[in-house]
This record gives sequence, structure tokens and C-alpha cells, in this order.
Amino acid sequence: MNDLSIFFLSRQILALYCPPQIVRGFFVEREMSVIIGLCNPKSPTNVGGVMRAAGCYQACAVRYSGERYDRAVKFQTDTKNIQSKIPLTAMVEITQDLPSEMKIVCVELAEGATPLPEFIHPEKALYVFGPEDGSIPQEIVNQASEVVYIPTIGCMNLAASVNVLLYDRLAKSKLDIDHSQRILDSRDVKNRLKFKRADQPAT
Repeated sequence: MNDLSIFFLSRQILALYCPPQIVRGFFVEREMSVIIGLCNPKSPTNVGGVMRAAGCYQACAVRYSGERYDRAVKFQTDTKNIQSKIPLTAMVEITQDLPSEMKIVCVELAEGATPLPEFIHPEKALYVFGPEDGSIPQEIVNQASEVVYIPTIGCMNLAASVNVLLYDRLAKSKLDIDHSQRILDSRDVKNRLKFKRADQPAT
């Protein structure tokens, strides 16, 4: 039996016993390069903001540990329903069952951390963030390939930190983006704004 046959057989077996979102998350995580890991998040508003950031910056999955989010999930603020496109999966251990070659990168105000502007992002990464009212556990930091920190004055909230991290990854990437088309695809349908520089020749 080849690897492709094993892949599809495994998916069929999981589908018999697991909810669809768990099956989708298990396999999607293995096909992409960026996963966001949240350690025991407290605020559904922040998790909703993280999901929106994941959609905007094309992260492949979000996983979380702990029980606090599940208790408060009815207040979810994922206004674009990103969870229908990106799996949000509960994990016992945030670093378990990672795809091969994926590096663990903790984002935390830890001694010895690399400033984010100086950081070179790995091709495949699980970016781990601590809870709103605490820090990433030391045992997870010990598993990390890198620890980075965002050099602001004071600390940002969880969703803001994820946005900054993912923007930094995008800004340092070598993606060939058609920016004119990206603006058209991303903006609101009522947005018809145009900007013309003073030195731009008339057309």
C-alpha cells in the first residue's frame, strides 16, 4: 500500500469516529506551513480576532489548549465566519502531532528572546502564544526552536500580537503578489477609493 492509499484510508477511518472539524483540522495542518497555537486562551473576543488574523494572513490552522475558551465560546466574535475555512482545534498539548519539519516558535517576553524585527521565519512554524493573563509554560518554551518577542513598550493583547507576528512573516516573505488585484479582492464592495500621486503622469 502506497502513502497516498494510506492517507485516504486514514481519513476514512477517522471520519467514522471523529467530528468533521477534527478530521479537517488533522489533515489540513499537514498540508500547510503556518499554525497558530494558543495556550489556554481566556477571551472569546481575542480568539475571534486570532481567527480573523489567520484568515487575513493565510495561516492554515489555529489550535488551542485548556478549557476556558470552550466555556465562553458562545461570545465568539469571528465576524467573517473564518472557522468554516480554517480549523480551530482543541488539543490536550499544544505541540502534539505536528507535521514533519515544523518548528516551534514561542512568542513571549522571555529572557534571551530574539526581537521580532531581527527574526528569520522558518518555512514551517507553529507559533505559540501565551494566555491573556499569563505566560507560555516553561516546558513548552523548552521545546521551542526559537523564542521571539515584539519590542513594544508594554505588552499587546493576544489578537494584536498574532496580527503583528503574521504581518512580520508576510512582510519578510518573497511572495509574488499582484498588489493591484489584492486590493480589489480584499476591499469592501462599496469601496471605490483611488489614489493618484502628484508626480504621476495623467492617463
